Amino acid sequence: MDTTKIQEKFSSLFGESGVLYTSPGRINLIGEHTDYNGGFVLPGAIDKAMYCEIKPNGLDKVRAFALDLNESAEFGLKEEDKPGKGWAKYIFGVCREMNKKGREIPGFDIVISGDVPLGAGMSSSAALESAVGFALNDLFNLGFNRQELALMGQATEHNYVGVKCGIMDQFISCLGKKGSLVRLDCRSLEYEYVPFAPKGYKLVLINTCVEHNLAAGGEYNKRRESCERVVAEIAKTHPEVKLLRDATLDQLKEVKGKVDETDYIRSEFVIEEIQRLLDTCEALQKDDYETVGKKMYETHEGLSKKYSVSCPELDFLNEQARKYGVTGSRVMGGGFGGCTINLVKEDKVEEFIKGATEAYEKEFNIKPKVYDVVIGDGARKL
Repeated sequence: MDTTKIQEKFSSLFGESGVLYTSPGRINLIGEHTDYNGGFVLPGAIDKAMYCEIKPNGLDKVRAFALDLNESAEFGLKEEDKPGKGWAKYIFGVCREMNKKGREIPGFDIVISGDVPLGAGMSSSAALESAVGFALNDLFNLGFNRQELALMGQATEHNYVGVKCGIMDQFISCLGKKGSLVRLDCRSLEYEYVPFAPKGYKLVLINTCVEHNLAAGGEYNKRRESCERVVAEIAKTHPEVKLLRDATLDQLKEVKGKVDETDYIRSEFVIEEIQRLLDTCEALQKDDYETVGKKMYETHEGLSKKYSVSCPELDFLNEQARKYGVTGSRVMGGGFGGCTINLVKEDKVEEFIKGATEAYEKEFNIKPKVYDVVIGDGARKL
């Protein structure tokens, strides 16, 4: 993204220039609804990001401007100064979380902008938290490492935005690396970089541009509760099982008659998904993108039929992917709307995009959005 407009706005508002920082949005190749079950995820940072220009202002307050919304906010840095505007809470929250770790944050001026598509499941909010966190850490020499910055971004969501999210989004925004995905263990936060440089393939996201109200908190919580009930039942005979991550399919079978059928099927999906992710990592080490694609289709099938978090629009796009010979395709994110992520051979990209989007618009009378994504680096100074 061209940062000229950010720089021009900063100069016109605050009289001189500051320092530019950026942090990316993300995709997750595979590993859905595994995070709160203590499993693995496989995200990558992308070439769409949030940007901020920032400098100390010698005051005891923050003067902030959101370029894309054309809105300004001004707030102090004490707990009672929490701003009313949604986007400003992310900036305020990061400052407060740093403060709780014993760091004094001086007042500063900041202009933010970005090209992470909103509402497409690419985590624009985590990108903003990570950009602000990285900037403050660098500017004021606070001494946090990237993992600590990610955890403070997550704590901002929990404590100041009211979203009980997992750690994946902030983690990859802070620790992403060009040409690699990160296999993150959501229980221990141990991670390793897995090569992802698919020659002859492209990653294409197609946004359904729908958001079903099923996604409103309740449905996610129901999935989580299903998993917890099954874990509690398995733990009666296998006390070492604390999360579905610890359970095997054989242990699940032992409780088949003792748990609700829906809970059983959902738990089966999670245990299978954790294994699918590990198989995908193995395939990536061998540059075996055909197997990766097969696993993506299996994940979609599981999310649609077993975990019941798909919707007609997502299933339609998945069928279109099969029709056009796309290597792999699945719903990306929590479900109920948002995007499909597609691994497409380069020579099939144009035909697939044209065919799938036209068919989708005809079927649902909605124009889908298409994003090409390339795996890039995490938070950094520009």
